[in-house]
Amino acid sequence: QVQLVESGGGLVQPGGSLRVSCAASGRTFISYAMGWFRQAPGKEREFVASISWSASNTYYADSVKGRFTISRDNAKNTVYLQMNSLKPEDTAVYYCARGPRWSHGSTSPTDYDYWGQGTQVTVSS
Repeated sequence: QVQLVESGGGLVQPGGSLRVSCAASGRTFISYAMGWFRQAPGKEREFVASISWSASNTYYADSVKGRFTISRDNAKNTVYLQMNSLKPEDTAVYYCARGPRWSHGSTSPTDYDYWGQGTQVTVSS
């Protein structure tokens, strides 16, 4: 059974930065693409970023491109999302998820099989 545990969410002012982390259980973490999604109140879950199993490929939603950076540390079974220049519209629950094996990554939530419980990110003054 795979478990994904997010951490690092919180309240931040507009223009500020925050890094959220996702720790994964299991010895095969290194072979899977990973992704971050978010869901704001009253809205559907949306893709934020993904990273390939080798970390050589990353994809971003247009709304976060240039502001967010996804990375992974396979030695620690952890994937990160560094968020800079945060805006109020970035407020949401952020979820990490496990993507396809040996994949470059995916923007579709249906390609992800395990999900964390989410961490709240609130951008407000």
